[in-house]
Amino acid sequence: MKNSIIILLAFVVIVFASCKTKGHVHHSEIDKDTDFTKSYTLVDEQYGTKTKVSIKGESRIMETNALPNHETGSFPNSHNPNTISAQKQRYTFPTKPVYTGTPKMAKEPGVALNGVKFDPGTAERAECESGEVYRIEAIQDFADLGLDFNNAHVQPTGAYHYHGVSTNLVDKFDQGGDLIHVGYALDGFRIMYSKSGAYTPGYKLSTELRQGSNCTYKNPQNSMDMDLTGTKPDGTFTSDWVYDSSIGNLDECNGIEVDGEYVYLITESYPFVSRCLMGEFEEVKRGPGPGGQRPGGQGGPPRRPGGRG
Repeated sequence: MKNSIIILLAFVVIVFASCKTKGHVHHSEIDKDTDFTKSYTLVDEQYGTKTKVSIKGESRIMETNALPNHETGSFPNSHNPNTISAQKQRYTFPTKPVYTGTPKMAKEPGVALNGVKFDPGTAERAECESGEVYRIEAIQDFADLGLDFNNAHVQPTGAYHYHGVSTNLVDKFDQGGDLIHVGYALDGFRIMYSKSGAYTPGYKLSTELRQGSNCTYKNPQNSMDMDLTGTKPDGTFTSDWVYDSSIGNLDECNGIEVDGEYVYLITESYPFVSRCLMGEFEEVKRGPGPGGQRPGGQGGPPRRPGGRG
């Protein structure tokens, strides 16, 4: 009798273990066979991640607590006073995205498969008495914004978000090929990362000298005064960068068609994450446009050489 019970229990354990359904991930290792273009549930007990994606009609619906499924840096820290906390987010992406070919600015262009948003811009800015306003990039050498080793930090709401490539994110969703599917853009197109670096941005530093006198950069930690008139763009400010279609193979929005599918790339160099989208999507309201604009100026498509548009 005792042996029969032991055999029965062993059978139940084996059956339970074999009932793991593709598309349901309940630990820190992701199944290499998981198809993230379908419905899936990602629950990581180690990091607290809870993300559920379901397909309903022509919509991909993501419900998430926006906690990353990987290690993060220490927050709060000396340059970012905020603590990571669970959010309650719901995103809807079209399953049949419509490519327009016209770049449209997007403050939060997309969301990673784990539910953490991509938010490449910043609210940090240098304001000049002469009227110029320069938006400061997150990834630069001028001001430490408390980014961790994932090129991410935390908003006052507790929302952890990516400003660039996160090696930990890439590693989590690496399924063996060169192109790694890491997220979805708001217009429904996939966001990818290339391990080979075969896809390169078309952005370069502007040759137009900056203008701006008696400029001040302030944040809760410190304040800096500077004179920007005649200084050379070095990547500190968003307006330092211009798009040039003659270099790289990605478009203004860091996108490209691969095997008949339009996708966006996150890259190791500017813009790191798309600042605009080429498909139809609902506009996200944003504050003042990128740096180099006077107060009241509106954000627009990426700049091209010789223009401030």
